[in-house]
Amino acid sequence: MADQITSAKAEGRTIRIAARKARLVIDLIRGKSVAEAIAILEFTPRAASPVVEKVLKSAIANAEHNYDLESANLYVSEAYVNEGPTLKRFRPRAKGMASPINKRTSHVVVVVSEKE
Repeated sequence: MADQITSAKAEGRTIRIAARKARLVIDLIRGKSVAEAIAILEFTPRAASPVVEKVLKSAIANAEHNYDLESANLYVSEAYVNEGPTLKRFRPRAKGMASPINKRTSHVVVVVSEKE
């Protein structure tokens, strides 16, 4: 049974939130069971929590559908956020000048595994 797959992954790519803000939410769920992680995300008042919850639910669905894993036995084994491409914009300022605005994006990755 060593060749049996016991984890599933989901990625949210180019999500319009800064990676450092999303990392604050991701750090709350790493290592938790999926039921506990969903409960934490539902009651976390941060802009990144609905996005992370969506990616987590996708990882759970991937585990159930693609690998026939039981959702009650799953936990968040890996969760990380990487920086995505930055949208560069300019804001008009006084005296005809302009200031740069960086609209940052991120790639959210969640891996769920079965408890041994």
